[in-house]
Amino acid sequence: MPTIPSGQQPHQLRQVAESFGADPERYDRARPSYPGAMVAAIAADSPGPDVLDVGCGTGISSRQFQAAGCKVLGIDVDARMADVARRSGVEVEVAAFEAWEPAGRTFDTVIAGQTWHWVDPVAGAAKAAQVLRPGGRLSVFWNVAQPPPEVSATFAEVYARVLPELPISKATMTPLEGYAVMFTNAADGMRAEKAFGEPDQTRYDWERTYTRDEWLDQVPTHGGHSRFAPEQQAELLAGIGAAIDAVGGAFTMEYATVAVTAVRI
Repeated sequence: MPTIPSGQQPHQLRQVAESFGADPERYDRARPSYPGAMVAAIAADSPGPDVLDVGCGTGISSRQFQAAGCKVLGIDVDARMADVARRSGVEVEVAAFEAWEPAGRTFDTVIAGQTWHWVDPVAGAAKAAQVLRPGGRLSVFWNVAQPPPEVSATFAEVYARVLPELPISKATMTPLEGYAVMFTNAADGMRAEKAFGEPDQTRYDWERTYTRDEWLDQVPTHGGHSRFAPEQQAELLAGIGAAIDAVGGAFTMEYATVAVTAVRI
């Protein structure tokens, strides 16, 4: 399961953030997209078509918003991820959002999929307010993966055995409880920036069935996993693969995608 970057030091967070670009093609191939209902709702609520995608990565969310009729500009700190996004037809500028220079450009909606926890929530909201037109929207969202209880328990046992020092090996919260701090921080940052109205939170529930090979393809893309020693990665994947084999070679992941949104006054 993905590592949630809480309780880590700044240098550790940078290392985790940089790990996502280690294999950007795999990331683009294996990571889930976002529910179509959410994309359609955000696009419909936007006062215009111009969207800025913060931390666009390989363009997973950007392509969905393009398909919904939006004109998307991506921003990402990792040039390796940006290159993959560009090859798929997304315009991307490489920069940290807080330091990015908009050069007078403004947008109807600012989005961030699975990335706003890497942005300072107050500085990020202030930057979003700077580039949003009046009535524009800041909408940040996360996919929260929730395996079936028996699968989750077995995965946890594998992580605890192979990587006992990893925070997830000591986790006592459910995935939604773990992500809740991100939702709260995002909303608090929007409230601190007086240019926004009161933020709201919307949840979209959906599911996806993963085969053993599909899930093992995704695991190395989770935060910090590419930094594990090769023998640790091999043991981890073998253990997770065996756990999936034990339940028939596939399992259905339940996802809760949560969007936190505020309107630019």
